[in-house]
Amino acid sequence: MKAKELKEKYLKFFESRRHKVIPSASLIPSTEVEITGTQKVLFTTAGMHPLIPYLLGQEHVAGKRLSNVQKCFRTDDIDEIGDAWHLTFFEMLGNWSLGDPASPNGIGQGGYWKKEAIPWSMEFLTRELGLEKEKIYVSVFGGDPEIPGVGADEESVSIWKDVGIPEERILRLGKTDNWWGPVGETGPCGPDTEMFYDTGKPAHGSDCKPGDNCGKYAEIWNDVFMEFNKTADGKYEPLKQKNVDTGMGVERTTAILQGKDNVYDTELFSPIINEIKNLAKDWDDRSGRIIADHLRGSTFLISDGVTPSNVETGYILRRLIRRAIRYGKQLGINQKFASRIAEVTIDTDRDSYPELVQKKDIIKKELSLEEDRFETAIREGLKKSHRIFDLKVPISNEKYTKIMQAVGKREMFREMYRGEVESKDKDLSSEFGVKISQEEINKATISGKEAFDLYQTHGFPIEMIVELAQARNLLVDIEDFRKEVKNHQEVSRAGSEKKFAGGLADQSEITTKGHTATHLLHQALRTVLGEHVEQRGSNITPERIRFDFSHGEKLTDEEIKKVEELVNQKIKEDLPVKKEIMSPGEAKKAGAIGLFEEKYSDKVSVYSVGNFSKEICGGPHVEYTGQLGKFKIIKEEALGSGQRRIRAVLE
Repeated sequence: MKAKELKEKYLKFFESRRHKVIPSASLIPSTEVEITGTQKVLFTTAGMHPLIPYLLGQEHVAGKRLSNVQKCFRTDDIDEIGDAWHLTFFEMLGNWSLGDPASPNGIGQGGYWKKEAIPWSMEFLTRELGLEKEKIYVSVFGGDPEIPGVGADEESVSIWKDVGIPEERILRLGKTDNWWGPVGETGPCGPDTEMFYDTGKPAHGSDCKPGDNCGKYAEIWNDVFMEFNKTADGKYEPLKQKNVDTGMGVERTTAILQGKDNVYDTELFSPIINEIKNLAKDWDDRSGRIIADHLRGSTFLISDGVTPSNVETGYILRRLIRRAIRYGKQLGINQKFASRIAEVTIDTDRDSYPELVQKKDIIKKELSLEEDRFETAIREGLKKSHRIFDLKVPISNEKYTKIMQAVGKREMFREMYRGEVESKDKDLSSEFGVKISQEEINKATISGKEAFDLYQTHGFPIEMIVELAQARNLLVDIEDFRKEVKNHQEVSRAGSEKKFAGGLADQSEITTKGHTATHLLHQALRTVLGEHVEQRGSNITPERIRFDFSHGEKLTDEEIKKVEELVNQKIKEDLPVKKEIMSPGEAKKAGAIGLFEEKYSDKVSVYSVGNFSKEICGGPHVEYTGQLGKFKIIKEEALGSGQRRIRAVLE
């Protein structure tokens, strides 16, 4: 069964059970979508993420039963990329029941609970996908001292037995394996039940069982039952709104259905892998898989508006691209290749995600620009790194080899820093018969500040710095590097926290005019430069307008002139500024600019400036553009890779 058929079967199955199919949300959540109300998240990591407001009680316009295929992106398992199953970007099939806090049972009319969710899971796996019931194993929450007052989920055990899973194929596990949430210190949480399939492969280890990653059993589905609320004093109380949240990975399930040993042998990846093999002079599976995963993920991130930079999502994207390029060099690919892999990715996923085709040019352009930047950074950064490294005293080959054996090699970072070496000091001495003095460690260590300088100034990913250091038998103080990164982020964030919502310093007449002018500027940039331009931020004061936007290159004098003239033309036309209240769906249909995948209320304000501009916005605005005066751009500058900033005034 192909991935396309799997997705179609899943959505059709739940549509027939009165679920509304909703579109995938963006990989990039808006700042409004925060899991605990205070915690910012960089990526959409699961199908439930965009639905958090509705799982917490907000009414969804599509109803109580929902289903979709959600684009997801995770970096917590990035060290494992290159094995058979782990991915950064993946698709998640999901179905949900949104409970009703006003209902006595917390489920409400139209919702459902375990007695429906579990049998549906079993039915879909066996009847629709044709999996053998005898090879299905499940795990349930079996109780845990860390979850006081909550016993084992015997209700789920009983239902699994009713649908044909015998006791010997039901595992009762603890909090780590079968408990979801809360994401913060408090909030909704509950038991989950996971489904595994016996692949028929030999077990690695004598105590192999589902959930052990021993190679024999593959996880295929997870049903979460949100039925408790963790309070500030650590108690678990019944949740007023009971929700069902499920997730099935498309890539992994497709591989299982096709009898493949890994996700890279399916039609989702094989064209990408083949293209990498065509380009490579040498080959090893892990390097090829890392390139395929990272550039596939990068393609989708750029499509959703991310551009390479040194902060947050942009840094993750930059790190993926540069890591893929480094592994490409290890395979003997000495030409620019990222955009070629993106083309294959776009062609492979064009039916499911037509936006990839629409943004093909900008995707290829961003990847090509980042490859150029990385080559420049390598040339300049290597000169500086050599100067830093030359001041250090390498550890002898014998001692360094034994340090590596004692500390262990992590696939991605293989982190070697002072604290870890010191913690292993006794092991090094007793197990390997070698002693590393504090003085030797100090003289051989690249400090966090030195590493951060290479990272910040030359864009070297930390793993690259570590590899360069290892080539010279040196250590890198990763712990101190992370502190430097955190301090830098806090300083950068301090100024932005002072801003008011919408970037308005106040709501005076001149600031209101500036707000309307940013709408004209935004649309003028999209008209002149292309629809890849998206607002990244703004700050408007009585003195000036500051507008940040996505664009990969410095604007030419001619482009600046065209943008300025277009804005002034629309001011001269004295266009009316009108506000309409509509649903997010209506706003999208009307062509308004906005983050439709994210948390909007059922009704939004849409401001139209004649037929020129239309955006979801909270206001305030002037009534006619003729009130603005003359618009003048005073400066255009780089904000970071892939982002630009315009400063302007109204005269």
